[in-house]
Parts: sequence; structure tokens; C-alpha cells
Amino acid sequence: MLYVEATPEWCTTYPGAQIGLLELSQAENSGPCAALEEQKRILATSLRRRYRHLSRAELICLPVMDAYVRYYKRFDKTYHVLLQLESLLHKGKDFHQVSPLVDANFMAELETFMLTAGHDADKLCGKLWIDVARQGETFCQMGGAIKRVAKNDMVLRDEHGICCSVLYGQDNCSPITPQTTHVLYVTYAPPGIPASAIHAYWQKVLNYVRCFSPRVNLEQQRILVAA
Repeated sequence: MLYVEATPEWCTTYPGAQIGLLELSQAENSGPCAALEEQKRILATSLRRRYRHLSRAELICLPVMDAYVRYYKRFDKTYHVLLQLESLLHKGKDFHQVSPLVDANFMAELETFMLTAGHDADKLCGKLWIDVARQGETFCQMGGAIKRVAKNDMVLRDEHGICCSVLYGQDNCSPITPQTTHVLYVTYAPPGIPASAIHAYWQKVLNYVRCFSPRVNLEQQRILVAA
């Protein structure tokens, strides 16, 4: 089981924020799953039925979504899950097929609006910290670009440096690949989002994972709170 700790800086910068940690092992992730693909079609239809008639202003006011929009706005950014939802609702986009563990997370994100990064747990190094970025810090994004992280953005660190930034996504070292069997899903919940929303995400993503990996092991399921 991975050990994850919150820094005092994160707690004082974002009092009331929460981090959901869901660690799974012995997952099957090597190829497409017909049952999961059917769930994608069902979910896309459900989301369009539920939200297609709403304007962006109305989507922004939805519970959970509004807290993320406020977080991103302080950095002059637009919440990317909102953009992804709009693409599905209005631009005819469907769920992509990456790998089952990635797809399950993306589906649960769009269903609950809860921002979650999925890491190959075996590629994370040593102890992990939930923290905030310092002035001038950089990290290597997926794809290899070096990105300067905004000061006070929520981040996940391992002993080598930043593994994930809320605003700029994951690093180039720990993303889920088709070979991943041990995964850590990290859900970032800014102040104003209840713990029940993290539990709702967990329920959804576990249901999707069990479509293709019914014997997956639950290593940990806990919430860190900035108090």
C-alpha cells in the first residue's frame, strides 16, 4: 500500500479541501472490454439526455462543477472536465478507447465531475505528498514538455518531484499504460465539495473497473482532509 501524506502548506492554503485516494492492484488492463464499451455508450446517452439542454452558465452552476470552476478561475483557467463534457454534449464526441483503467476513470470523472488522476503506482517513487507548487517550479508533462506550474496549484509529489498538477495534469513518468496492473487514483476536491462526492466517484469507477477486472484488489480507499 502506498503511503500518502498532506503537507502543512496544502492544509493552510486550501482549508476544507479533500483528496480521495483509491489504490487498486492485480487489475486486468491489457485490452478492450466489450462490457465497458457498452457502458460508455449507455453513459454518453445518459449524459446527453441529462445535460444537453443546459447552457454553459447553467452547467457551471451544477453542484461540484461550481467548486472546480472557482478553483480554475483563480488561475485564469477553464475547468477541463467542463470542456470535455461540452464536447460530448454539443460536438458529437464520444468516449475514447485508451486502456480500460484510463477509460474507467474518464467515465467516472464525466459522470461525477470529480477531477481524478490515474497513476501507475509501481512507477511512483517512495513516499508521496499532497502539496502546493512553489514559485518557479517545473515538471515534465505527459508527452515530454517541460511546464512551469502555477504557484499554489495543488500537486502530488513523490521523491523525484511533481507527479501531477491540478491545472496541467500528470507527469511523464507515472501515467497508466496497457501494462499497468497497480493503479492509484487521486481525486482532487477543492473546498466546497463534500466527501460524499468522492464516495460517488469511487462507486462509479469501481463499478467500471469490475466490468473488465472482477477480481481486482482494493489496497486502500481513504480521504485526506485539509483541516
